[in-house]
Amino acid sequence: MLLLHGHGVDERDLFPLEHVFPADASVAALRGPIAADGGYRWYAHHDVGRPIAASLAAGMAYVEAWLEAQEPAGVWLVGFSGGALMAGALLLSTPHRFAGVAMLHGPLPFDAGVPLEPGRLSGCEVFYGYGELDAMIPPALTLRSRAYLREESGARAEIHAYRAGHELIAAEHRDLARWYAALT
Repeated sequence: MLLLHGHGVDERDLFPLEHVFPADASVAALRGPIAADGGYRWYAHHDVGRPIAASLAAGMAYVEAWLEAQEPAGVWLVGFSGGALMAGALLLSTPHRFAGVAMLHGPLPFDAGVPLEPGRLSGCEVFYGYGELDAMIPPALTLRSRAYLREESGARAEIHAYRAGHELIAAEHRDLARWYAALT
């Protein structure tokens, strides 16, 4: 299990999710390569949810290099906000490399050089959780991400809306734990 944090924090931010997964699951967290906003990020961006393509590609290469050095099997990605976008970019770049991907409160990387053709994620396992009251992620990007995952991607997508802002809530933890348990 690889946890990918959001912008302005570090690799410790998502460790509270560790209890969501069984005790025998190996959980790791990687720090984004760009220092920013008192923490770190995965890529530079034009605006929230709109990464600069070259920077996103560099961030993806950074994560891939780390994964290659670990040589793990059956990798699951769990990302929040900018980490969710990074998780989605990695999945779109290499479908079926990951056992499953959970994108929490972050959009897919539209218009950033990542392939998004219909059927791209055919058969891939995706959990997509978002806050209906999220003031951070532009609603149009959330709607577009949700539509792509549900209607075009071919993924086995489980999509959940939460009465929440840009935050993880207990119901999301429970849904994520149930999704993971059903697939393992």
